Amino acid sequence: MLKLLVLCTGNSCRSVMAEALFNHLGQGHIDAVSAGSAPAGYVHPQSIVTLQRHGIDPGQPASKSWDMFNGKSFDFIVTVCDAAAAESCPVFAGPAQNIHWPTPDPAKATGTQAEIEAAFDTAFMLLKTRIGAFIADNQR
Repeated sequence: MLKLLVLCTGNSCRSVMAEALFNHLGQGHIDAVSAGSAPAGYVHPQSIVTLQRHGIDPGQPASKSWDMFNGKSFDFIVTVCDAAAAESCPVFAGPAQNIHWPTPDPAKATGTQAEIEAAFDTAFMLLKTRIGAFIADNQR
């Protein structure tokens, strides 16, 4: 089973959606968790709505610090925002491979509800495409 840590700054949108997607699409072959360098302290409600609208069970996500995974072993560490990719990560045990997938932050979207939903859907679909390709490349 591949162990993944998905990192973002706030751990409220992109990393939460990526965690749920990895676990759903990985069908028991991937164990993904997510965290942030400066956790927002909440999961953006639209992240949950977006996952559910696309048939993905979000589980019980929480915005948490990457410090809680310090010393843990991962096969891959995936950053989904440029800010988190540029920061000094805590030390994680094992030979984790780092992957950076810059993804626009839907939490910054403004406008009508439809425009905000579209921003979340765009981030979701970008992550889903990348995660699908990752899984295809890493099937064991």
